[in-house]
Amino acid sequence: MAEDKLPTRAEDFSEWYNQLVVRSDMADYAPVRGCMVVKPYGWALWENITSWLDAEFKKTGHVNAAFPTLIPMSFFEKEKEHVEGFAPELAVVTHGGGQELEEKLAVRPTSETIIGHMYSKWVKSWRDLPLLIVQWGSVMRWELRTKLFLRTAEFYWHEGHTAHVSEEEAKEEMYRILDIYERFCLEEAAIPVLKGTKSETERFAGAQITTSIEAMMWDKRALQSGTSHYFGDNFAKAFEIQFLNKDNKLTFAQTTSWAISSRIIGAMIMVHGDDNGLVLPPRLAPIQAVVVPIFKNDAEKEKVMEVADRIFSELKAAGIRIKMDDRDNVSSGFKFNDWEMRGVPVRVEIGPKDVEKGSVALARRDKPGKEGKSFVSQDGLTDTVKNLLTDVQASLLKRATEYRDANIHNVDNYEDLKNVVKDGWGFAYWCESNECEKKVKEEAKATTRNIPFNQPETEGTCIVCGKPSKRKVYFAKAY
Repeated sequence: MAEDKLPTRAEDFSEWYNQLVVRSDMADYAPVRGCMVVKPYGWALWENITSWLDAEFKKTGHVNAAFPTLIPMSFFEKEKEHVEGFAPELAVVTHGGGQELEEKLAVRPTSETIIGHMYSKWVKSWRDLPLLIVQWGSVMRWELRTKLFLRTAEFYWHEGHTAHVSEEEAKEEMYRILDIYERFCLEEAAIPVLKGTKSETERFAGAQITTSIEAMMWDKRALQSGTSHYFGDNFAKAFEIQFLNKDNKLTFAQTTSWAISSRIIGAMIMVHGDDNGLVLPPRLAPIQAVVVPIFKNDAEKEKVMEVADRIFSELKAAGIRIKMDDRDNVSSGFKFNDWEMRGVPVRVEIGPKDVEKGSVALARRDKPGKEGKSFVSQDGLTDTVKNLLTDVQASLLKRATEYRDANIHNVDNYEDLKNVVKDGWGFAYWCESNECEKKVKEEAKATTRNIPFNQPETEGTCIVCGKPSKRKVYFAKAY
């Protein structure tokens, strides 16, 4: 039935996304405005994301801890830029236990302040450093315009907060984490990202340097997919994080913070999804393959299920995240559409003829229809499916990379830039002035995304004002 189909991405990308998140069983709208309920299928995906990141952080010496959800309002006033940046987004608790509180409490929008306070108690000597702590949980920012996973009032993330003896060590930490984020996106999420430094106006509130990874969505908008910040001694001075260095002098620590949030799920949906539903990268997909037995009567069912159960057990024993769909109250076609909507990378179809031939039909999610279907032997099926999952993962990254690169345009003329950012990204020299950045934002409705690292040492002229410029920046419309 027509009404059961998703809107196409070309028809209405925003509505395609909104419907897909709900219909694929990832999340639902909560009764509190702007909040979401992450359903088990969506949470399983988030668990796969967090377990990979957690393992990588632990390899580099980071440890996990938990800090309170409620933060005294006075803490936000200690770092001027930080309070200005977050004041409009704060949710504030004024009453507790039926009584008005002596001091209002903010529901944490991020934890630099409370963690800075605790670090000031824990750090006394250079021997206490580096302090490398990660918190996993949720934060709240009172967003006016919300979209499931991409921008919700409450969202899930990890936030790393580190303190160091020197500027050099803290900056090394900032770049190390950004490299982990890049590797996660490329190797696990199959999302090609661009690493670079944020402009002064796009910096995190209170940071001296903000670095980011930026990704292109299917509608060619940019999505900031992860950030890593160097604070210098801004927060250390605000919260008195001081230590005696090796020369026995009292010194302020150098701090960083960094995060990837549940919006990375939104990125995967928008980068890889198609008009039939989700397309999940195999390395992160909660279900990597689904076995769909096909039969018309009890006699066929008995024969088919014997083989299907054996294949299911073999694939499961090989470590493949596998699901058996033996529902008998819906048609095979319904099942195919259902698993396509959920983005399962590989479908293993087994019918009576497959039983006779000793074969199965494999359908890969990244290539819908006949193009993605193959008939293979049941012998060695475990290796065949594993190789197919590897191929799907590589194919998704290749496709997304080619799409991104085809829609980034080198521009050296301001009028061209204004046209390019209507349906793509512009890459151009920029003098790095706030005035020129503001002009692009107002006239082209585009923002600077980041200034990529390791640019060749050439000189050009600013795309906006024509003044000499040494670095190029990505301009794009963004989420």
